[in-house]
Amino acid sequence: MAKAAMRRRKGEKVDGWLILDKPAGITSTQAVNVVRRLFNAQKAGHAGTLDPLATGILPIALGEATKTVPYAMDGRKTYRFTLKFGEARSTDDAEGEVTQTSDKRPTDDEIRAALPAFIGAIEQVPPAFSAIKVEGARAYDLARAGEAVELKPRQVTIYGFSLLGRPNPDEAQFEVRCGKGAYMRALGRDLAIKLGTCGHIANLRRTAVGPFTEAAAISLETLKSLGHIPAAFEHLLPIETALDDIPALALTATEAIRLRSGQPVGLLHRQDRDRLYELSPGGMVRAMAEGRLVALTRFEAGELVPVRVMNQ
Repeated sequence: MAKAAMRRRKGEKVDGWLILDKPAGITSTQAVNVVRRLFNAQKAGHAGTLDPLATGILPIALGEATKTVPYAMDGRKTYRFTLKFGEARSTDDAEGEVTQTSDKRPTDDEIRAALPAFIGAIEQVPPAFSAIKVEGARAYDLARAGEAVELKPRQVTIYGFSLLGRPNPDEAQFEVRCGKGAYMRALGRDLAIKLGTCGHIANLRRTAVGPFTEAAAISLETLKSLGHIPAAFEHLLPIETALDDIPALALTATEAIRLRSGQPVGLLHRQDRDRLYELSPGGMVRAMAEGRLVALTRFEAGELVPVRVMNQ
């Protein structure tokens, strides 16, 4: 038990979000491990995997911010990608082997006419090379072993899908706004098929995850140059940044103590009763005290019931 406790305490208590501009060529897990070592943080995780070839926004949660990862992952995401026509690949991106070719090159008008079919709630079959589990094994491990991988369609939501440009007849550039679980490789593959050709994602960049955008991002190279110094810590965002769409309620010191001990806090006799009308029964509420997040709570029967308590 003592050894386990020592392992849990290894590193420093660092809490907050680091918005990394992930470079191509590394996995999301590798990026998280580098950031955790640079900050010497006890805990770290990320809000949404990026493929090794993809670049862009990878929100990394440190310390108590890891408790808010599920809420960050539920946020809308924005991607930009280049779809190369005429070659289908085993991975649906430039990394895989060519599996099919086509001489068909769609026109701009054909592309624009096809896009509405992919907006809204759609059924999407994830790429065979994905982290989805099939009978306990990752799909990409099965695919790399040469096994046939059949994944079931999943419903995803595409909020926006627009053509940005055509650098040449072989390629088209797009921007996509989507919900959780959407695969851009599958979207590009399916669009090419609908256009009577085949294709794969030549490059992919994520530009936003929920409230996290490129404006707050820092490159891995810049972060490494700063090292474990105060300047690096200036790039950390507060834990509650991931929860900006959840209503907040300020608590007294006594109420904060109750929540931190796992007890619900009654709100029926509060002087700021008018603010309670902003809360939805059963909805999530950010409980704040002295400008800091105390807990994520659920508003039930006139009480704030703690769901995730922050230790900060």
